[in-house]
Amino acid sequence: MENVVVIGASKNEERYSNKAMKMLMEYGHNPIPVAPAIEKILDKKVCGTPAEVTGQIDTVTMYVGPARQSDMLDDIIKLEPKRIIFNPGTENPAEYHRFTAASIEVVEGCTLVMLRTRQF
Repeated sequence: MENVVVIGASKNEERYSNKAMKMLMEYGHNPIPVAPAIEKILDKKVCGTPAEVTGQIDTVTMYVGPARQSDMLDDIIKLEPKRIIFNPGTENPAEYHRFTAASIEVVEGCTLVMLRTRQF
């Protein structure tokens, strides 16, 4: 089971981040939601920022656009995930060098598609 941090998690079932949390659980992973001002999503305690996440992290999946990412990128790198997935609309190529310099694989892809096609 992988620990997967979901940046921009949402309670709204129409949001892709919510669908990703459900599908991650369905596929046997442990999603860790990160979102400000929310206490629980799908019975999981929500971290307000990536800095609040503890434990070993395998993957970070990004659901926050580039304009809102700058304050959290250092904290994501400190989590030392094996990879970060930039979902459609969250791509931020100007910052990818920071992750690769920290030996974090950068993937531009859709978490939902990657799970369904067994590429996760």
